[in-house]
Amino acid sequence: MSAIGGYAQPVQLVNAFPNLSFTNPILGTNSPDGTNRMFIVQQNGIIRVFPNDSAVSPSAMRTFLNIQNKLSSTGGEEGLLGMAFDPNYAVNGYFYVNYTALSPLRTVVSRYKVSAGDSNKADSLSEFKIIEINQPFTNHNGGMLEFGPDGYLYIGMGDGGDGNDPGNRAQDSTQVLGKILRIDINDTTVTTHYRIPPDNPFVAFGPSVRKEIWALGLRNPWRFSIDPQSGELWAGDVGQGAREEVDLIQKGKNYGWRIMEGMICTPGIPGCNTTGLTLPIKDYDRGIGTTITGGYIYRGSRRPSLRGAYIYADFGNGKIWMLRYNGSLTADSLLIDSPYSISSFGTDQNQELYIMSYLNGRIYRFSSNESTYADTTVNTTLPASFILFQNFPNPFNPGTTIRYVLRQNSHTSLKIYDVLGREVLSLLNEVVPSGFHTVPVDGSTLTSGLYFYRLTVGGHTETKAMILLR
Repeated sequence: MSAIGGYAQPVQLVNAFPNLSFTNPILGTNSPDGTNRMFIVQQNGIIRVFPNDSAVSPSAMRTFLNIQNKLSSTGGEEGLLGMAFDPNYAVNGYFYVNYTALSPLRTVVSRYKVSAGDSNKADSLSEFKIIEINQPFTNHNGGMLEFGPDGYLYIGMGDGGDGNDPGNRAQDSTQVLGKILRIDINDTTVTTHYRIPPDNPFVAFGPSVRKEIWALGLRNPWRFSIDPQSGELWAGDVGQGAREEVDLIQKGKNYGWRIMEGMICTPGIPGCNTTGLTLPIKDYDRGIGTTITGGYIYRGSRRPSLRGAYIYADFGNGKIWMLRYNGSLTADSLLIDSPYSISSFGTDQNQELYIMSYLNGRIYRFSSNESTYADTTVNTTLPASFILFQNFPNPFNPGTTIRYVLRQNSHTSLKIYDVLGREVLSLLNEVVPSGFHTVPVDGSTLTSGLYFYRLTVGGHTETKAMILLR
């Protein structure tokens, strides 16, 4: 693999459509009709459509739908926030959008239909409102829509906004805020315009419990995706002031907010009963990023080495990471330290991944050549030497995470010692590739007290202290 400035360059971004630009793009998707078109959702209420061709000209781009007159706002966390095509779109022409509206302030999920005589234009008069959910504040609206392989529509709902979820809505099963919802839009009723799937987890609960709930305890699952191969639902839940997290969303699980933020007890919230809560697959602190952008399991062909990896980013600093998970993290590293505010990802009909740059209005993708780097490349810049970060959380009970970064492939050892210098855990002793890495620590076999973790890379060693507090 080639290198620039002496560092290995494992991945790059290129402008997918150099002749096009967009206004605050927040999603890229494709219609399931085999036409190989891209649809870019803009927060300002406009959906653009064009052929999926890197040489496409501005004249070939059309306005598929414009609902600007329906929106409460076109900035902040409001606006047109999501879009999903009906799995049977090729026959029925239906697609769904998620937007915020006024009087009262609310989330609206509506169905539209493509025009009968123009496949590049929606019928703007065809709106059929599926569900409307009142919003107490203007932030934490969620907004993602996606159909699962089961044919049901999944909806991401934030906790309703403000700090510390003042109404404890994410934990309240009588409310749909702070949840992932799952509904059947193929079977409607007069009053709800949808039905509850019979296997939803709260169907058998009392009448006040919202049966639409698939999972709860989420703060703002801005972007999630459902892997077409495994059917797994992966979400990036935006944190408040301490942690950002990646969640593998499963039926009926409680992901902790506002009791927990990531893997720690939420600062400023009294009490921390974690019984029955599901921890994230991955979390990171504000020294690493500030606003997670949930991504996709990569199933494309441009970067074969990334197939099966979950690709996600941070809006605040432009970093793009990958992780692999098989019951536990088996890989976790930084791919690209980009200069972009990454608001979302998207896929085309070949499951190739696209990256939405919110501020400059461009759409990026990975290069198809893993060893050639053009002038449009955005490269990962690795540090001049290995860095060992402080474990987090610290103090911990019983689990914590150790993070480190390597400049180059190196034989690496990571061990934990007690205050007498005795080795109590050996976490790593192997050749590790360059990049950013995390190592989970299970302290359930250790007693409370002070410990030291030592990272040895080649002939160099660094040691830090950690506290297990039961």
